[in-house]
Amino acid sequence: MSRPQVVSAQEWQAAREALLAKEKKHTHALDALAAERRRMPMVRIDKDYTFEGPSGAASLLDLFEGRRQLIVYSFMWLGADDFCSGCSMFTDNIGHLAHLHARDTSLALVSHGPLAEITPFRKRMGWTIPWFSSLGNDFNDDMGAGDGFALNVFLRDGDTVYRTYLTKGRGVEQLGSGWTFLDLTPFGRQEIWEDSPEGRPQTRPYEWWRLHDEYHV
Repeated sequence: MSRPQVVSAQEWQAAREALLAKEKKHTHALDALAAERRRMPMVRIDKDYTFEGPSGAASLLDLFEGRRQLIVYSFMWLGADDFCSGCSMFTDNIGHLAHLHARDTSLALVSHGPLAEITPFRKRMGWTIPWFSSLGNDFNDDMGAGDGFALNVFLRDGDTVYRTYLTKGRGVEQLGSGWTFLDLTPFGRQEIWEDSPEGRPQTRPYEWWRLHDEYHV
């Protein structure tokens, strides 16, 4: 297994400063993207979606919980015997919702599966994030998730709801701190698609992902 080259403290500091200059450019580019995202147009949601939650039937408006902004993560549902490890890892990385609530923003999970299967899994994982069943409506298809996963953002003006943003695939992955923490390490995510020096540990992507109570480390 190869490791990074050992150098003097002065050489390390010079390399760090060179990389820092590139990181700052990247940060400024992300700031510019966020500014452009805030200026995107939006589309009105005219369809009525009925979800099932712990308190019974709920509309998309109900998912806002009275706040102005709403983030909805469509959690891929494969069945009660085949939970999505990627969606589970993403959900593990969601922090305390109080921080979002402080900025008038709610977050909820939605899955195209029965609430009777969702609820025990939510309990097993120790999650307290609001989670609703979209079984019986077209929300997942209409919002770009289909049978997979996606993250959508909505804005409320009174009782009118608008869709403002969508991301999926690696766009969602970038929101998970587990992946970004690994990106800071010399071995990275240790997946074969990464550009890593020869001899670094690498396996096929997704194969190492587990539910957090299924790792043996």
